[in-house]
Amino acid sequence: MAATAPADVLPDPCPTAADSCPPPPTPEELVARAVAPVKAAFLRPPPVRDTPTNEESRASGAVPLEKKSKRQFRRERKQEQESVSRLCVAVGKTGKADACKYGASCRFSHDVDAYLAQKPADLEGTCPFTVLEQSCQYGLACRFFGTHKDNHAPSENHEINPLSKDIQKLLWKTKYKFPRASAQIKHLGLKEVMKIKANATTDDKRADHDNPDVSCEMNGDDKTESLCSPPVNVEHDSSLCEEMDNLGGEPLVDNSVPCVGPRASKKSKVEGDEIHKKAAGSDSHDTKVYPEDPSLLNGLEVPSDSASSCKVDLVTTPHLREKKIIDFREKLYLAPLTTVGNLPFRRLCKTLGADITCGEMAMCTNLMQGQASEWALLRRHSSEDLFGVQICGAFPDTVARTVELVDNECSFDFIDINMGCPIDVVVNKGAGSSLLNKPMRIKSIVQASSAVTNRPLTVKVRTAFFEGRNRADSLVSDIYDWGASAITIHGRSRQQRYSKLADWDYINQCAQKAPDDLHVIGNGDIFSFTDWNRHVSGSSKISTCMIARGALIKPWIFTEIKEQRDWDITSDERLDILKDFVRFGLEHWGSDTKGVETTRHFLLEWLSYTCRYIPVGLLDVVPQRLNWRPPSYCGRNDLEPLMASDSAADWVRISELLLGKVPEGFTFAPKHKSNAYDRAENG
Repeated sequence: MAATAPADVLPDPCPTAADSCPPPPTPEELVARAVAPVKAAFLRPPPVRDTPTNEESRASGAVPLEKKSKRQFRRERKQEQESVSRLCVAVGKTGKADACKYGASCRFSHDVDAYLAQKPADLEGTCPFTVLEQSCQYGLACRFFGTHKDNHAPSENHEINPLSKDIQKLLWKTKYKFPRASAQIKHLGLKEVMKIKANATTDDKRADHDNPDVSCEMNGDDKTESLCSPPVNVEHDSSLCEEMDNLGGEPLVDNSVPCVGPRASKKSKVEGDEIHKKAAGSDSHDTKVYPEDPSLLNGLEVPSDSASSCKVDLVTTPHLREKKIIDFREKLYLAPLTTVGNLPFRRLCKTLGADITCGEMAMCTNLMQGQASEWALLRRHSSEDLFGVQICGAFPDTVARTVELVDNECSFDFIDINMGCPIDVVVNKGAGSSLLNKPMRIKSIVQASSAVTNRPLTVKVRTAFFEGRNRADSLVSDIYDWGASAITIHGRSRQQRYSKLADWDYINQCAQKAPDDLHVIGNGDIFSFTDWNRHVSGSSKISTCMIARGALIKPWIFTEIKEQRDWDITSDERLDILKDFVRFGLEHWGSDTKGVETTRHFLLEWLSYTCRYIPVGLLDVVPQRLNWRPPSYCGRNDLEPLMASDSAADWVRISELLLGKVPEGFTFAPKHKSNAYDRAENG
């Protein structure tokens, strides 16, 4: 821990309190009230902010923009399409107007002179692709065009998991086949209820519905939802899962779940034969399909003496034991973070010491529909050597098909199912933390998903949905047998959101009930190496801790944990970290105008969290706790109070130091509310 600055170098402008004021509270009293104990020499009265101008108000999101009509949107879109600022990519890359193969029929502008006349001035700095000694793919559109060199080396793409156009078209046309997921859904008994829901009255319809290849081609006029089509309309799933919940977990049909008894019923034998034949004879499409062992039934071993037997032991099934093993123990795990946990941020955390990274949460239905924006959340950088993808869905068939889809088309080391997301939009659809109220649906999701992939499956949950009604301890004892390799427990309920501190005592209770082979990962309020040591080293049953908001506020927490110190990082070092993020962002989103502004947007989102960090040298008590409310203080130089400001206008000023002036009419409002510590529940 670095020592604080001596008194003779303290900034003069810091005002002191009047002598007539009562004695200030002690650091212990401040900590008890969840107020950061900043040294008295650095305290100052809260700044009196002038009434913001109209532009400043719009930049900070204080004044809502006028709602535009559809006609205005159409007019603006047409003007944008006709604008010379929309330069053809081929023309911009080569600088020649005749480089485009579409010629006069191209929708974009080929007027190079007009484009250069209206193009904003180049930004300070060097093109990130030039630094890598590669040719910039943006050419004339690059905001660092003046720094380009005559380098003909092709640009290398270090990002993995792009969405293929062929796969996207199959998803759009609902022609992507899911043989493993469909067979597993039927094996668990889910298909029988769907057939009743579909009201198939003829034997021909039933036969077509049983055939995965035929059911994929059925149209919407048949009022029948095929098992291998993306679940755009999931009403049948909702009624199915509601019926499962009402039955209290009992099988919907005889032997609808893998039986463990010595002998199976006659009906189950017939169904087992049908599933086995279809799994062996189903047609494949253009996507990669994993070969299936004829001795396995959807990952479940069939005894050799009777190929039609349903005798299965879920505890010893090969697909639960032959998965790739990931040792999570004492590895630094960066949590999947919506919006801010993008690829450039994860890449930055890797340089600062993170061991495990996970992509942002992707919704299953959006992935199944081939939405490019959702598939972008699965992108992986080559530096992420231990990488997972996180998905979120409400129904077993939806999640199982998504797992099979992602398993076929993406490169990752493990897949995580989010069952703890507290966001209203997710919960209202029956996904996220809403599943904590439906343990039998959790069982179906984990069983169906784990059977369609050979990669480790992990689950993330909260303690409960409602405060005081903890449910996670009832899952840890069984979830390994269902197919999960690890479970992450966030020590808060959904109702609690991010107020109060995480309940680590309950996380330890859950860890004690977990099987020895199940990795239990704790999550909540890790903000220093002492927090890490207390929860990981102090408990032999907790494999590691997932770091979320602590990494958002100070991503160098991974360095602190590995070096076992409280790093009194300077403002210049923090600015260098921001520069690295900007460089990674320009490589990822592009160095043209659109890429620069996208990088600026995500930088501002991140700055809405980093402003909560208090330098170590300014504190009477270290380390800082995550729930401490910072008082108004002045720093050791002009940059520290600017970085500590909670004003969006100051965040915009920081972005202008790195990315130049904001464009005219620029607006920004944080997507996430990071000031949960301001609530009354935190004292």
